[in-house]
Amino acid sequence: MLNQVQHDGLGDGVTINVIPNLIRDPSIYKISFMKPGYVYIMANKPYGTLYIGVSSDLMTRCFQHKEGTIPGFTKTYGTKTLVYYEAHDRIDDAILREKKLKNWHRDWKIDLINHANPDWKDLSQDWMDAESSSA
Repeated sequence: MLNQVQHDGLGDGVTINVIPNLIRDPSIYKISFMKPGYVYIMANKPYGTLYIGVSSDLMTRCFQHKEGTIPGFTKTYGTKTLVYYEAHDRIDDAILREKKLKNWHRDWKIDLINHANPDWKDLSQDWMDAESSSA
């Protein structure tokens, strides 16, 4: 259950989500500020290994994947090419979408990428070029 409330503690009028923490105690609430989020798919080559992730900062996350700064699946399998992403107004919506995409059949994921990015171009390349030229 998700309730939107007006946060007035700081007098800033920020809308927040309040999600009951049902694991420990229903009376305790976890507060999540509504911030944008991204669902993304990284690949190691066209039609190769795919990784689906979520982030509130897609540019930084892509850089981390490319540089291999975080150990795990993407570093092990070399999924460094951003082939698909979706922007969501709220990070919790992005997380829900990520979970759905992870349950999709591989063929459906390939179709999704092919529809949006038929050449499997690295969608983050312009960002990376701009970052390296400004450094």
